[in-house]
Amino acid sequence: MTEVKKTLLMPNSIQRVWETVTSLSEYGWRSDLSKIERVNETKFIEYDKKGFATEFTVTLCERCERWEFDMENGNIKGHWTGIFKQRGEQTEIEFIEKAEAKKFFLKPLVKPYLKKQQERYAADLTKALEKR
Repeated sequence: MTEVKKTLLMPNSIQRVWETVTSLSEYGWRSDLSKIERVNETKFIEYDKKGFATEFTVTLCERCERWEFDMENGNIKGHWTGIFKQRGEQTEIEFIEKAEAKKFFLKPLVKPYLKKQQERYAADLTKALEKR
């Protein structure tokens, strides 16, 4: 399984960062998504701009501390962890993504794909929080 980590320091309160990251209804700041469909309390589906779906199942939710979920689509399956820490007036967030390719020929592409996704997510989140 491939693992990619990204740490950000945001000049916002932990509550604001938490609410932005965990909201399944206010996702307009995400440049990669067309919609999010909430299935139930622990499951949701994200659709990218081309309509490709990824299903998420929340496995842990500790408000303003930790959010984890399993993820799966036609190409990969894995686990995502977000760790939130207040650092004075700033918030440190660490995103840890572990995934494996479902198809052998995609295996070498998993790490670059995860890194690209994390970079886009971090840029979108930074931009969204600057506006708030």
